[in-house]
Amino acid sequence: MKNIVCRIVLGIVVLLISCNPSAQKVVRYGMVTGIKPEKIAYYKKLHAAPWPGVVKKIRECNIRNYSIYLQKIDDKYYLFSYFEYTGNDFDADMKKMASDTITQRWWKQTDPTQLPLPEALARHQIWTAMSEVFHQQ
Repeated sequence: MKNIVCRIVLGIVVLLISCNPSAQKVVRYGMVTGIKPEKIAYYKKLHAAPWPGVVKKIRECNIRNYSIYLQKIDDKYYLFSYFEYTGNDFDADMKKMASDTITQRWWKQTDPTQLPLPEALARHQIWTAMSEVFHQQ
C-alpha cells in the first residue's frame, strides 16, 4: 500500500511540474535580417494583421513570445526578431512550419521585402541567428 501511495504522489508531482510553464524548457532565439526601405510600410501592414493560419502554425510549432523590431543603422534598415521555443525538436518543428501551405503563402509576401545578410544568403535563408550575450530573468 505504501508503495502505491508513493507512486501516486510521484505521479502527481511529475504532472504538476510538467503543467508548470516555468518548469518548461525554453530556448531563446534572436534573429536579424535587412529590409528594403521601400517595403517597410507593406511589411508593417502585413504584421499589423497577421493571417490567423500563420499565427496558429507558429503556436503549433512551439514558438512563444515572438516579437519583431525595426531599426535603422546608418543608411540601412534591419529587422530584429526574438522568440522563445518550447518544443523538443526545433528542426522538426521548423520543417512542419515550412511545409504549411498558408505559411508558404505568407512567406511569398514577406520574403521579397527582406534583404538577407551575406551569411544567411549563402545558406539560402532570410534570417541570421544572433548569439545571446546576456539574459536576466
